[in-house]
Amino acid sequence: MNNTDTSAEVTDKSQLTDWFRLGIKPKAEWGIGTEHEQFLYNRKDFSRLAYMGQPGIQNVLSQMQRDGWASMTEEGHLIALAKDGATITLEPGGQFELSGANHRTVHQTYDETRQHFEVLERLGQELGFYNLPMGFDPFWSREKMPWMPKERYRFMKSWMPGKGDLGLDMMSRTASIQVNVDYSSEADMVQKMQVAQAFQPVVMALFANSPFSEGQANGYLTYRSHVWDHTDNDRCGFLPFVFDKSFGFERWTEFLLDVPMYFIHRQGQYHSADGMTFREFMKGQHRFKPTMGDWEVHVSTVFPDIRLKKFIELRGADAGSAHMIAALAAFWTGLLYHADSLAAAHSLGMELGMETLCGLRAEVPKMGLKACYKSSNLLDVARELLQLSDQGLAHRAREMGMDSEQKYLQPLEEILSSGQTRADRLLELYHGRWGGRVDGKGLIG
Repeated sequence: MNNTDTSAEVTDKSQLTDWFRLGIKPKAEWGIGTEHEQFLYNRKDFSRLAYMGQPGIQNVLSQMQRDGWASMTEEGHLIALAKDGATITLEPGGQFELSGANHRTVHQTYDETRQHFEVLERLGQELGFYNLPMGFDPFWSREKMPWMPKERYRFMKSWMPGKGDLGLDMMSRTASIQVNVDYSSEADMVQKMQVAQAFQPVVMALFANSPFSEGQANGYLTYRSHVWDHTDNDRCGFLPFVFDKSFGFERWTEFLLDVPMYFIHRQGQYHSADGMTFREFMKGQHRFKPTMGDWEVHVSTVFPDIRLKKFIELRGADAGSAHMIAALAAFWTGLLYHADSLAAAHSLGMELGMETLCGLRAEVPKMGLKACYKSSNLLDVARELLQLSDQGLAHRAREMGMDSEQKYLQPLEEILSSGQTRADRLLELYHGRWGGRVDGKGLIG
């Protein structure tokens, strides 16, 4: 069990570091989790669904309760659902998110994802909305965004403008896919975190799906990635220190201690932290005393490319279809859950080096798979990684005595074969058949 007494007072930094050690699991217990978001639009005018209204997001959640989902409320508002280890939650602008259960195989993850998409499509026909998984809202300006009735988001909304010029866009107009993986030791965590950070640019490029904003091409393939780079440098982006020889649970804790806190939650109420860091909180600079519950909340309010909790979150992909969600899960499972593939990927990352990795990452939002830095080009790196992932999945199938998960890599194989991501294909339509405008029904279809 890795549960924590959230009411326990934090009196020593070792408690915080030990919190991450609770995530250590033997390989036999490793799972695969996915989290994925999409936008909901009114079928009449393609406006984003607000919380209230017909159709409205509250209405969608209420209808989903018919399928056995338990409700979660805040100040009388239905804001989340839970069932069988999965949750459905709302991002600030009403992005509809499924945080899937922890599954043993990609097969199970895909089945869960496919069923979720089918339910949303059925409800969309009944209630009058479309669901669209893209990395950035292709139609509407920031001023047209709905905001969900969650107090946490009110604090974040007031904080963002002082940190980066696109933070409010991140909150209301982006959507992503995330894969969560486990670790068996501190050393295993370090190796996986280093590989995951090194190759987030590859994932950003392969899954690029945000070339439009406010009805026009925006000059990017993954505009969502650009938005994240202009959100809050204290808590977002590429993390060079992950590659330090001293990196481990303690170094990750030190990083988090110096990130400003958004708020403090007590007895159902949110209180301003006034920009205080968690380190300052521990020194008694607030009327409340820090608890392990505060630490858990704080950990969830940093948003870098990768994030360590009691598992590792891989956060680089734009939102996409059920097949792309399964492809992301398969890609990381094959790469990180097979020792030989992991070691080879780690060697490749170290060989490329920090300068090249940072250089490629800077090029990806606009260039995608065409990103180059000096003598390195991202397309070649992506092909090598996909081969390693494929080998890892083949080994898993033999080891676990199951049908191979390699088939879920097919969308990525097609992208690498053609050199075209979904963003590239959408831009071809935009400049061709769509006549220089974003065709809503074309995107949905």
